[in-house]
Amino acid sequence: MSDDKTKTGGQDRVRINVHEAYEVDHWSTKFGITREQLIEAVNRAGDRAEDVERFIKKK
Repeated sequence: MSDDKTKTGGQDRVRINVHEAYEVDHWSTKFGITREQLIEAVNRAGDRAEDVERFIKKK
């Protein structure tokens, strides 16, 4: 099933999909980090935005 970009509520707000460039751009800008740092954070903390944010703040 393809990603329906018209549906932006729910899980789109709480999960980070590092396979979608627009999401990586959005979240890396929001957290003030590079794309590479975001991908590393997701790999280490999981794809939930709150877990990634917590991980970034620890570093």
